[in-house]
Amino acid sequence: MKILCVCGLGQGTSLILRMNVEQALNEKGIMADVEHIDLSSASSMSADYIFTSNELAESLGDHAGKVIIVNNYFDMDEINAAIEANLPV
Repeated sequence: MKILCVCGLGQGTSLILRMNVEQALNEKGIMADVEHIDLSSASSMSADYIFTSNELAESLGDHAGKVIIVNNYFDMDEINAAIEANLPV
């Protein structure tokens, strides 16, 4: 399973989101290849799932992967809920 964590520049916030998504997946025993990346690069990369903010989700609407919105990249409860609602757990 390939997961992209996307922010505007692919630097700080997407890295934080990636680390938190990886932690949540590990705690659930889910194996995945998780990367952090900028919005424009994510548009042309293949992935099964994309975690991003509500503001950037519209720009990824044509992507083949399922876009999952996370509003607070630090909120592990929100990240866990998003995983449970969207990924095969």
